[in-house]
Amino acid sequence: MTFNLYYRFITIFAQIYFFMDVILKYFPELSDVQKQQFDALQGLYEDWNSKINVISRKDIQSLYLKHILHSLAIAKVIKFHPNAKILDVGTGGGFPGIPLAILFPKTRFHLVDSIQKKVKVVAAVSQAIQLKNITYEHTRAEAVQGHFDFVVSRAVTTMPSFVKWVKNKIKKEHLHPLSNGILYLKGGDLKEELSSFNKTSIYNIHDFFEEDFFETKKVVHLPLK
Repeated sequence: MTFNLYYRFITIFAQIYFFMDVILKYFPELSDVQKQQFDALQGLYEDWNSKINVISRKDIQSLYLKHILHSLAIAKVIKFHPNAKILDVGTGGGFPGIPLAILFPKTRFHLVDSIQKKVKVVAAVSQAIQLKNITYEHTRAEAVQGHFDFVVSRAVTTMPSFVKWVKNKIKKEHLHPLSNGILYLKGGDLKEELSSFNKTSIYNIHDFFEEDFFETKKVVHLPLK
């Protein structure tokens, strides 16, 4: 093994365990199975990213911070009920759906994206880590069948457009203290974008996670039922 290759291996190994430590800091009660599933994600996404550009090349070594932990911010706002159904719209390579499905193994998640190659990655990753509570579909949000307790997403469009896509997909019956609706991961100043929605609640992720990356990141809850 050359020095450069050895150095790269050690660096990647250290990064994985550093960020696993970050996840364990905020979610210390993970089971051994959940730890193994989270631990496997770096290698799986690196492999797929070499074939399909699912995650920004500059972000792949920050996977646990910028994608996994960011996705898990939703879990600081709500604990999903075991019988809940969650729709992840515009999931890309599986965010926030896959990290949330690992964290809530008895909750059902349906991940959709309009780009087929990204759904292929979701399928491969979820099968590799033996996630039993995930289904996935290559489709647009408007075409999804069924009703869900919550729709989650990471800023795939503006909130007014997103609401039009999913407003008829929310269950009437409530399982959670938080009203059924949208849980949206967004950043920046949202005042204008949310001005027409007077029932939104905005949670600053930096209140949950101290890393600088989250300083402007938010979870937006918009009840729809």
